[in-house]
Amino acid sequence: MTTTALSSPAVRTTVRPASIRSRMARLIVVTALLDLVTVALAATTAIGIKFGYGTWPPTGIEWLTGVPLVDFGWIVPVWMLSLALADAYSRRQFAQGTDEFKCVLRGSVGAAGAIAMLAYLINYDMSRGYFAIAWALGTAGLLLERFAVRAAVTHLRVSRQLLHRVVVVGDALSVAELHSALARQPELGYGVVGACVPEAAPDLPVPVLGDPRHAARLCREHEADTLLIASGSYGSSVDLRQVGWDLEGTDIDLIVVPNLIDVAGPRIHMRPVAGLPFLHVEPPQVARAMRWGKAAFDRIGSLALITALLPVFIAVAVAIKLDGRGPLFYRHRRIGLNGQEFGVWKFRSMSVDADRAHGSLLDAHGADALLFKLADDPRITRVGSFLRRYSLDELPQLLNVLAGQMSLVGPRPQVAAEVASYTDSMHHRLKVRPGLTGLWQVSGRSNLSQPESARLDLYYVENWTMAGDLAILARTVRAVLKHEGAY
Repeated sequence: MTTTALSSPAVRTTVRPASIRSRMARLIVVTALLDLVTVALAATTAIGIKFGYGTWPPTGIEWLTGVPLVDFGWIVPVWMLSLALADAYSRRQFAQGTDEFKCVLRGSVGAAGAIAMLAYLINYDMSRGYFAIAWALGTAGLLLERFAVRAAVTHLRVSRQLLHRVVVVGDALSVAELHSALARQPELGYGVVGACVPEAAPDLPVPVLGDPRHAARLCREHEADTLLIASGSYGSSVDLRQVGWDLEGTDIDLIVVPNLIDVAGPRIHMRPVAGLPFLHVEPPQVARAMRWGKAAFDRIGSLALITALLPVFIAVAVAIKLDGRGPLFYRHRRIGLNGQEFGVWKFRSMSVDADRAHGSLLDAHGADALLFKLADDPRITRVGSFLRRYSLDELPQLLNVLAGQMSLVGPRPQVAAEVASYTDSMHHRLKVRPGLTGLWQVSGRSNLSQPESARLDLYYVENWTMAGDLAILARTVRAVLKHEGAY
């Protein structure tokens, strides 16, 4: 098979396998040292909180007089060992978000259990108050420190200084889909250097390196450190096993991707059955998203936010009235839960005749009425421009949430014309209440295409969790402050 002459930014800028392995190893060592310092500082600070430091700054060890030094001596080494046993320094868990945080929490809980058990076995009377303070400070400090390390690693990945070189194996459609999925999330740190496809595919966004049968050799030739295999790329398990044998001793990661894109990890469970790795996929969580817990969270949360943001409501109202004539609010009809129509409240950010000017703007820009949203819309008022930049115009939707018409987190509220164009699968968006924010809000907002927005909404509906809602709310604050895709 001939190799296409296409180029890729990832090919030009990605560091080589040996380099990324060594850099990752150094980062893990630095992280371990930071963990050590964090735990030691927590243990030291707990001494001061529980027993008092005496004179400060300390001139020797007299400030520890009366403090059980054995307590301090146990905590640091046992905690560090427990973190290591919990895979907190595993290359596969490092800077991987929630998985890494789970390892840190598991290691911290394990350390508490180990210290308590040791104290019981040797009948040692440990200061429980001191240990409780040290554990709380240490756990919080470790999580904050890992969050900072993850942010630094993410910056390196996004700036293409710490990317895994990936070769993708599959048919043309699978390769394009995987490349698109990885390109959407550069913070994951995967740069596709080429693909192995069974037949010519001139329109692929990455170079075609050769045939899937030669994937291992092509990985070595192109200095890739990761081989990503789409489901069904090989005719039999024997062929796939042969690829694994071909990679033996190469330090190249082999990753098999099942045909489960847009299915969240917690819904997937692998269980061996008759020697075969069965993937059990939990059904979509649409029903869970309707439980009373989410509804109660929405009502309580919206009421708390309205109360806390009341001064902002008043300031925005005054600014709109001072900016010119017209109503304070704008109410637009949208489609909500189970196809029910309701009015969405917003602070008015456009001129009074905005609706009349809509048609002429569509003609001038040749835009689709359903997708039309202009970055520099002449109908937006001076105050409205500021409100939209920081999404303050959407604050009145908290009233919709309080009334049970919307949720704090959910799919985008749709207009009737959009719903009329839905495919069968798209109607799943109407099985939950639309949200004040959602995955679309934290993934590009107005910069997203209609298909991409729909994909994110369906992913949210099918994979809902309360933890996911909390994460989206936290990411929304960052997106609003950075006014990403807001216009």
